[in-house]
Amino acid sequence: MSVDLTGELPGLVYEKRDHIAYITINRPDKANTLHSSMVEPIKAIWAEVRDDPWIRCSVVTATGERFFSTGADVGAVASRGGVAAGKGPLSAEVHWSPRQNRVWKPTVTAVNGMVAGAGLHFIVDADIIVAADHAVFLDTHVNVGMVGAIENIGLAKRLPLGSALRMTLCGKSYRMSAERAYQLGLVDELVPAAQLMEKADEIAHQIAANSPQAVQLSMQAMWGSLEMGYTNALEFGWALLRMHWDHPDFKEGPRAFMEKRAPEWSDGVPKAEDSG
Repeated sequence: MSVDLTGELPGLVYEKRDHIAYITINRPDKANTLHSSMVEPIKAIWAEVRDDPWIRCSVVTATGERFFSTGADVGAVASRGGVAAGKGPLSAEVHWSPRQNRVWKPTVTAVNGMVAGAGLHFIVDADIIVAADHAVFLDTHVNVGMVGAIENIGLAKRLPLGSALRMTLCGKSYRMSAERAYQLGLVDELVPAAQLMEKADEIAHQIAANSPQAVQLSMQAMWGSLEMGYTNALEFGWALLRMHWDHPDFKEGPRAFMEKRAPEWSDGVPKAEDSG
């Protein structure tokens, strides 16, 4: 299915500037829930972020100050009698987050309000998370008779196991505050709501100023390490590091440093295989 990214997208706003892609969940009247009509547009957006060498980083946020995303549109699920996805493998059915779309460019998630259920896809697969100080995190799968699994496994990678289990098993009875999420390392920057996008922008621009190839391969090394033992992770990182030695940025960086000027990076997409 072809999606025109220049037109109005269902439930989403997509913009690009300064080598950064901005993806905004835009259903504030529906608590920024995720609807099946958004699946093809979000896949198309992530495909462009992945494949367009001009784009070096992305920022994901949502409209308003109350909700980042409260997950699947349960009303729509009830009307359909089930979720939109089929019974195929995860890689063929779930496409909300950058990792689920094989995107190896950094994503900064700016959490402007409540996150629940499927909204957690954008949290657990983010590279850097900035949250407004009034944001809260919860999981409601079990409250509506669903299994908390994909997002929740991601939570268990980023939180102490007990904290991830409490959020999963207690459902809406337990809300993790932004302050607690920051204490536990789920949130990387905690700011007043008025400063949320300013901080997310600052981080995204800092990332975009660096070698795109070096950034993307560094990401693959670190995310890949979560799938491996320490020794294997080091070998994988060593392979990625050596791969970069033949890239123009490997020479341009030291040259620019010695000449006391800003480097002129060569845009490009890494050739490494997907480590997930």
